This record gives sequence, structure tokens and C-alpha cells, in this order.
Amino acid sequence: MSRAPRAIKEQTFEEDPDLPVRAMPDLFGHRGAAETLQKAALSGRLPHAWMLAGPPGIGKATLGYRFGRWLLAGGAEGALPEAATPLHLDPGHTTFRRIAAGAHADLRALRPNTGEKGGVKQVIRVEDSRDAIRFLAMTPAEGGWRFVLVDGAELMRPEAANALLKTLEEPPPRAVLLLTTAAPDRLLPTIRSRVRRLDLSPLDIGELDPLLMRLLPQLSTTERATLGRIAEGSAGQAVALAEGEGLAMQALVDRALADPGDRRGWHALADAVAAKRDGSGFATFIALLRRAISAGVRQAARGEARPEWLGDRPLADWSTLWDRLGQLAAETDVLSLDRKQAVLTALLWLAPPRR
Repeated sequence: MSRAPRAIKEQTFEEDPDLPVRAMPDLFGHRGAAETLQKAALSGRLPHAWMLAGPPGIGKATLGYRFGRWLLAGGAEGALPEAATPLHLDPGHTTFRRIAAGAHADLRALRPNTGEKGGVKQVIRVEDSRDAIRFLAMTPAEGGWRFVLVDGAELMRPEAANALLKTLEEPPPRAVLLLTTAAPDRLLPTIRSRVRRLDLSPLDIGELDPLLMRLLPQLSTTERATLGRIAEGSAGQAVALAEGEGLAMQALVDRALADPGDRRGWHALADAVAAKRDGSGFATFIALLRRAISAGVRQAARGEARPEWLGDRPLADWSTLWDRLGQLAAETDVLSLDRKQAVLTALLWLAPPRR
């Protein structure tokens, strides 16, 4: 009697969220920082430790990988042809392909992961830091350099930061350590004093739009423009908003601010914001509302054209409202309060003061 064929178990593969960063061939913004890194390497006096600082999602890790693969491909030794953009490496180059695949023997990346068992806080653990230190001390496998990228260095545990400090004090030869951080002041002063710091700025719309065309080709020109505005120069934030409900929530924010006195429409708007049971729509709505208020106040303070709704109350009152909205979001999350009621409360606060 013949046996029935055994069912083939479907294989699942874990998504690699870092792949688009490792495999990005083009430079969007940050040309000055890239030129500084390249000139330092070509000078023959390359500092062994760098820090790229700037807001989240603006391309710090992307630039870090760009520098790492250029260095490991022999860029510092003049082994690469001149290019129109600094730190350029042809995507067909074997070093580019291996780093994109996460398979280069002389490059290691550290990034935050879940801390204690069952916890959700993202940290860089001491064992990861010590592993990177041992890696840097080894002779380069391909005779060139060793390169470690610490992405999100402000999330290092204190013991991880202290372990890394020893390597900064006594760096091994032909080894480069590059830290990225959105909060440089959270790093140990002793670490900050031993790295060369480059501050990166958010991308302007001319730099951001071509990048969004590549990352989010399904969006229209209008949708990309909206994302560029609310993401404030951060490609990472734009992608996160697009993958969530960012565009839909921004439309609701615009509606709430355009006619804050429309009490008849409040319940429908609150229902739309609170529709998702996981609370993601509510969190995005409040974050975008606060971002719009903050941007409007900054425009007014600089003497630029201000949104019409900003004239409903003094600027100081808008700043107070920004704080209250943040507190409302935090309390709603921590105390598991009714999200629709929280939205209605926010809309009530937005309503023009009665004369």
C-alpha cells in the first residue's frame, strides 16, 4: 500500500528591515558630511571613531554603510575611480554586493534589540558591545580595514557603553567605529569626547522627494508632497507614516484644524481616529496634530506666513495646548482610557475660545 506524499512544510523567512539601508546606492543629501569622511580617509590620518548625529530617519545609518563599503573596497588607498558623488561605490562591485547581503567578513553592525526576556524596551546589550570590540581587534580578513557601525548608540546599556569606551581609548590599528545617534547628549561625555562628530540635518524637499519616489513608488506626487511636509525631512518617518495610516490621519488633522468649531463633525472624526483597536490611529493622529501645532508656532516665531487657524489664540496658548495634547496621549495609553473620548477632548481644546 503506497503512502500518501508528505506535505511540504511552508518555509517562512524573517524580513530584513536593514536591507534597504545597506543596499542604498545613491546619496540623498548629507554631501558635506560624505565629503568630510572621504577627505579624512584620503588624507592618511583617518580618525578611528566617528559619530553621525541628527533626527531619526534622515539617513545616518545609510551614510554609515556608504562610508563602510567605500572604505572596505579600498577607497582610502585610492583603489576606486573618481566619482561625481563622494564615497561612491558601484552597486556591481563585489564589496557592495556582499555588504548588501550582510556577508562581508570585515563589517559588523550593532543595533538595538529587545532587552530583558519578555520586555519591549530596545537596547544594545553589553555582550553585543564586547563582541564588536573583539571583532575590531582582529586582523582584517581581507587585509584592509575593520568597520563597526553602532546604529542607535544612545540605546546602549551603561555597561555596553563603558565596554566600548575602552576601545575608544586604545583603538586597534586599521579599525573604524562609527556611531549614529538621534540623542547625542544621552551618550557618555567620555565617549563624545573621543569621537569626531558630524551633525546631519533633515533633508529638504528637493532631496527627499526623489528618495520617496524610490522607496514608495506607489504614491502620487501629491501624497509624496504631503508625506514630505509632515515627515519634516525624514525619509524614515515618511515611510513609517505611509505604511501606517499617516496620510489618512493627516487628512483628519487638516480637517480638525481647518474648522475647529465644527462640533457636529467631531464624533465622525473621533470614530475614524479610534477605529483601530491597537490604538495606532490615535497615536498617529495626536503626534501629527502636535507636529502641525509645533510647525505653525515656529513659522509664526520666524515671521513667516502662518496658518489661518493659528490666529485663534495667542502663541503661548498654542504651546500650552501642545503640552496638554502630549499629556493626554500618554495618559490615554498608560491608563487604557477610551480613545474616542480622548479625541473628543482634544477637539474641544482645539475649538476657538468663546468670545
